[in-house]
Amino acid sequence: MREVKVKGASGICTIADRESIVDESVSTSEDQSCTSLSVKSTPELEKKYVHRVYDAIAPHFSSTRFAKWPKVATFLDSLPSGSLVLDAGCGNGKYLGLNPYCFFIGCDISAPLIKICVDRGHEVLVADAVNLPYRSDFGDAAISIAVLHHLSTESRRKKAIEELVRVVKKGGLVLITVWAVEQEDRSLLTKWTPLTQKYVEEWIGPGSPRIRSPSSLTLESIPETEDNVSGEQVKESKESSTGKLWESMTLTSQNKDDSSVSQDGKTSKNQQEYFVPWHLPYHRAEVSGASACALANGLAKKDDKKGAVVYNRYYHVFSEGELERLVSDIDNAVVVDRFYDKSNWCIILEKTS
Repeated sequence: MREVKVKGASGICTIADRESIVDESVSTSEDQSCTSLSVKSTPELEKKYVHRVYDAIAPHFSSTRFAKWPKVATFLDSLPSGSLVLDAGCGNGKYLGLNPYCFFIGCDISAPLIKICVDRGHEVLVADAVNLPYRSDFGDAAISIAVLHHLSTESRRKKAIEELVRVVKKGGLVLITVWAVEQEDRSLLTKWTPLTQKYVEEWIGPGSPRIRSPSSLTLESIPETEDNVSGEQVKESKESSTGKLWESMTLTSQNKDDSSVSQDGKTSKNQQEYFVPWHLPYHRAEVSGASACALANGLAKKDDKKGAVVYNRYYHVFSEGELERLVSDIDNAVVVDRFYDKSNWCIILEKTS
């Protein structure tokens, strides 16, 4: 017999042989286990610039997220009465219960956002989009609204889609929406911080992205126009990011032929990796909680001119056809609809087996 041991903390697979002959098929299975473990291991980039950010801004973020996208509402309203809908990355739960004739279960990686859902009476739990805690063929439909663009590698984005397909029944539908690089308001792209280093599959150490060539140029926080209740227009900030971690996340050396933003302010058409800032007003109660720690640790910075704590959120914005390419290797799902809506690429999948 052959025993396979997996050490989850280190991401290393070790094998204890009890036979002298190595079965090639077993070896392949072990390699797949190692790969699966690596994909499910959250990169440091996502921990610091997605998970910790949303934990810190949860109440403020929730207060700005109340409007339902018509396309998502139409999808949910079209489901048969009695359907079980799984919302992966439910945020503050604004879509949970939208169709009163369906049952909803939501999950999100952010415990503070899940608490908001619980306080609203929703059925929710803390979970990772690449490792959903549901049995296979469980739900009648699933949605992933504005989630996949926070995953920093292609393999993790694909794994999240595979998980959505896995947890729905045969014939079940999956709706996925992601931010598009083809933004309706092109000026937004010049207000985000472009990351010229494309994050790849390989990581140095537990969750650290491999940097091809270090640079003395540190990332800058360039505020976006916040889509919040007050509708405030937030101007650009020219202050450099501070803190040890912020300094370690540096841009690759740029030259005239390879720049993410040209002198005329136009963004490279191939740029898909960004930091998108979030401004947390000083008067918000959470500034004295998680944000105080973030400021102390260098994960956020103060902008006294705007009276806000500034966080950077990691985004991989999707190009046209990218979602379909991720799905093309999934043999038990087909794309039944695709569309562009409000600067988002969207697809609807049907599970075939």
